[in-house]
Amino acid sequence: MIEPKLEVPAELRDLAEKTIDQAEKAFGMFFDAATKSMSSVPGPGTEVSKQALVFTEQNMKSAFEHARKLVHATDLQEAMRIQSDFLRSQFTSAGDHMRQMTGSLMQSGKGKS
Repeated sequence: MIEPKLEVPAELRDLAEKTIDQAEKAFGMFFDAATKSMSSVPGPGTEVSKQALVFTEQNMKSAFEHARKLVHATDLQEAMRIQSDFLRSQFTSAGDHMRQMTGSLMQSGKGKS
């Protein structure tokens, strides 16, 4: 069976891409402000909080990249492949982040004993 092409006007794709760019810039400003804020108020959980913020920023960048790829999908099969690849990478990334966070928490716990 032949998959129908996604007939999305170029103007709509351009608008979607510009919207993604604007949202990414806004999140970038948020992460910059949050990083500066965390650095100015040191505390016992600051390093873990910084690490969590870095992981969140990485996840958002992946989401924006994913959205850009979806905007350019030409058929449903390609869109499903893009979605599947994204979910697979997010699960892998989440596992890596959990291991790193657990390691950091264990290290900070050892330093207190």
